Amino acid sequence: MGATSSSLKTPASWHVLSYGVLLGSQFYQSFIGGTIAFKALSRPAFSQLQQNIFPVYFGLQTLLPIATILTTPGIHSFAEVFQYPSRLRTGGLLLTAVSSALNWFVIGPWTTGIMRERKVQETKDGKKYYDEGPKSEAMEKLNKRFGIAHGVSSLVNMVGLIGTVGYGLVIADRMVYRP
Repeated sequence: MGATSSSLKTPASWHVLSYGVLLGSQFYQSFIGGTIAFKALSRPAFSQLQQNIFPVYFGLQTLLPIATILTTPGIHSFAEVFQYPSRLRTGGLLLTAVSSALNWFVIGPWTTGIMRERKVQETKDGKKYYDEGPKSEAMEKLNKRFGIAHGVSSLVNMVGLIGTVGYGLVIADRMVYRP
């Protein structure tokens, strides 16, 4: 236990741990947890779950890249992150933090607002947004707006994942493999 507890006192340990949690949570939410929940839950239950998960998820996806950057070996201040050559090494993480903050503070609330508008329209129409058959013109417009918002959010999330994977390649390039 001595070696383990002493290694937790170094920024390098926290760097690896924060990067691992970042990449693992992005991969899990994007490709495993969200997919399984969509298939297993009713639409209202899935919607409620996602509304509760996304603020926490995007918060972590904003803060974990910053923690990873601040514990990057060779970087001693946040100002150094923006200087050459550090910005080349940490650019992917900055991209992840910015894209996640955009989802957290802008796109997420936009999407949630559209969902609330759909709930009001469902009451007016006497029909759920996902029910079979023709929909009111207002609901068609809301569904289209939601599809756009969801697509933008998914795209921005994938940009962040690509930034995180890109940083993983930077880390791998700096490692020395000894067979």
